[in-house]
Amino acid sequence: MSIRLSPPETGAPSPERMTPASKLPVPKFAAPRRGGASRKRSSILLTIVMGVMAVYALLPLFWLLVNSTKTQSSLFSSFGLWFSGDFALWENITGALTYNDGEFLRWLANTVLYVVVGAGGATFLATLAGYGLAKFDFPGKRGVFAVVLGAVAVPGTALAVPTFLMFSQMGLTNTPWSVIIPSLISPFGLYLVWIYALESVPTEVLEAARMDGAGEFRTFFTISLRMLAPGFITVLLFTVVATWNNYFLPLIMLSQSAWYPLTVGLNSWNAQATTAGGEAIYNLVITGSLLTIVPIVGAFLFLQRYWQSGLSAGSVK
Repeated sequence: MSIRLSPPETGAPSPERMTPASKLPVPKFAAPRRGGASRKRSSILLTIVMGVMAVYALLPLFWLLVNSTKTQSSLFSSFGLWFSGDFALWENITGALTYNDGEFLRWLANTVLYVVVGAGGATFLATLAGYGLAKFDFPGKRGVFAVVLGAVAVPGTALAVPTFLMFSQMGLTNTPWSVIIPSLISPFGLYLVWIYALESVPTEVLEAARMDGAGEFRTFFTISLRMLAPGFITVLLFTVVATWNNYFLPLIMLSQSAWYPLTVGLNSWNAQATTAGGEAIYNLVITGSLLTIVPIVGAFLFLQRYWQSGLSAGSVK
């Protein structure tokens, strides 16, 4: 007699009753929404906007370059946004440099003086003050912070007339000091260095230097200044551009053309060109304007690599 046992009822299907995997129903999931098309449209729109902005920024420079190559006669008879048959760039440069006993070179030297002493001094003082406000505690620090923010909000043109009255009482008008001394103050540069020094200069490093016997000035010049290099270069770029393009302050402070910067000097040439019989120097005004922007563009491109490398190093830290 043989007994046949049946598999226990465990709830699991027997191998004979199992359905093949190929016949199982496949669950349907909602397809993920892809924003590829919308991102592509946004990218195209952004490219168009940036292209328009680039054309808006570069078109005046292109016009300046094109018209600096034209002679006086072809300047008004040819299309303004393209070159003419006569290429007179070198003649125009020579004429601008030698016109009226080479006063353009004298204005260039004055501008370099104002930039080196004024912008350089403003950057150094802003670095010292910003570092001190960031790393030292003293009574009245909040008040100084409020004064600095208020000074940033006040435009320089609003202070030009009071500054002129003050300098006239001291007998400093019509001298280089009337342009250099106001340029030494840079509230915005001080604020930038202050904010940058709070994060870029660790307090632990300063305390370690003090424990090793280093004084405050030695610590600043040997340790802190290297850490502040990106902020220093940034402030230097801002102050150099602001001093190079400074127009209103020298205009009211200086009355002799011997101390004019390039901005005021070229404006005097332009005023002369707009008078009767002064059209002969109109091409010199355009060429002089082109020569004026070349040094500042070169300085920006030269300093930009130190700026970018320093900011990248700071972000990694």
